[in-house]
Amino acid sequence: QVQLVESGGGLVQPGGSLKLSCAASGFTFSIYAMSWYRQAPGKERELVASISTTGDTTHYADSVKGRFTLSRDNAKNTVYLQISSLKPEETAVYYCNTRSRINIYWGKGTQVTVSS
Repeated sequence: QVQLVESGGGLVQPGGSLKLSCAASGFTFSIYAMSWYRQAPGKERELVASISTTGDTTHYADSVKGRFTLSRDNAKNTVYLQISSLKPEETAVYYCNTRSRINIYWGKGTQVTVSS
């Protein structure tokens, strides 16, 4: 079955950086686009970034452009989200996501807390 396992979250000071990882299994990773979403307390889940199957094309939410970098390693079935210059309002659970024609798959998320 499809599994997405996020890691790399934690507590970071404002302006700090983290590298999130999402390890995928149970499907042919290299033929699926991948995305990261986040959900802050009391807010709706929002799309942060997406990457094409080959990694050649990325899309970022306007709020994170220039600070977040999404990449993937198809040999390792892993997608990475480098996040930097973090702001307290970016405290959220960060989720990995992919979708087929009929299903949407989510990981359990990794908590990122931005606080001094």
